[in-house]
Amino acid sequence: MPGHAINQAIIFLPVLAVVFITIIAFARLAATRGRAAKARNDVAYYRAFIGPSEPEYAVVAVRHYANLFEVPVLFYGGCLSAFVLGGVSQWTLVWAWAYVVARAIQSFVHLSYNNPMHRGMPFALGWLFIIALWIDVAIIVAMRLA
Repeated sequence: MPGHAINQAIIFLPVLAVVFITIIAFARLAATRGRAAKARNDVAYYRAFIGPSEPEYAVVAVRHYANLFEVPVLFYGGCLSAFVLGGVSQWTLVWAWAYVVARAIQSFVHLSYNNPMHRGMPFALGWLFIIALWIDVAIIVAMRLA
């Protein structure tokens, strides 16, 4: 509604959504690693990660989980920065939720049929939304310094 301040804590809803995606990815990772270890009857690989690598389905889950600690770190930082600065706006929320949608689509594609061409677009869009989020934060900082 015009004239009403946005509750700054609302920025943590998209943050929680990405945390949820990360939890799902961890569960998938645990399940695939368990399945791979059980199928091999040789857990030596999992002691030091030396020797023949995991099956492709397990490697995909591992890589996907690792990805969730790369670009999303910028997402978390941007959301937290907007909150701390008291500058969460409708645009901040648009960029944050748009990133969540892009990340969810990318995760779905990566963990299901894993077509790199199909997961590339949500990845690129996710980056654009992260950049927009940080431009928003930069504007907030500039306004605070003015």
